[in-house]
Amino acid sequence: MRRAAIERLLPAAYQRAGVPGSVLFALLEVMEALHAPDEAVLADVDALFAPYRAPDGFVAYLTRWVAMDHVLASPRPDAPPALPVGRLRDLVAHGAHLARWRGTPDGMRTALELATGVTGFVLDEPVDRPFHLVVRVPPAAVGLLAVIARIVAAEKPAAVTAEVVELGDPSAGPEPGYAADPDPPADPPPLPTGPAVGRAAVPPRRTLPPPGPYAEEPS
Repeated sequence: MRRAAIERLLPAAYQRAGVPGSVLFALLEVMEALHAPDEAVLADVDALFAPYRAPDGFVAYLTRWVAMDHVLASPRPDAPPALPVGRLRDLVAHGAHLARWRGTPDGMRTALELATGVTGFVLDEPVDRPFHLVVRVPPAAVGLLAVIARIVAAEKPAAVTAEVVELGDPSAGPEPGYAADPDPPADPPPLPTGPAVGRAAVPPRRTLPPPGPYAEEPS
């Protein structure tokens, strides 16, 4: 609030006394300076909640706000974030989409790609292990296995167990498209190089037809 605006709120006697060089005039100048930082924040308050405009120190709060706080888990509160602030901004910007598809292969894959900046995650449901999910991590994201494990634990369905392994790790069993015997095929199918599309053994999403007219109940 400007000094002149504050002065207009004072009784008439004080307004007449607030001339340049007076103690009251100096106090009003100090009040204007004290209000300036808060007014600057209020003038641009929407930036605090915009993923790509919020101050770096506020992004972690926004990440918790959209229920992605598991990516921030750290043994020490003063430890640096596990992900760069840019990755956190991406997660916040897509928070509504991730919440909508949580518990689905698409939701998990999207969360992993946004958090790591890497594509090529493979979600595999072994035939011999029902209700179990194997998340195969591409080599470029192996350095973030701890974060990936937390994301998988949060994004998977509650009734499903899961494990995180490096793509190509033989101890995790055969990968989709490879033979189970120790001799690999001569020409194994190439790994995906574009955006991750996943190979989880789940039926694709489909749109149900609109319900027809209800049949009349027998009287």
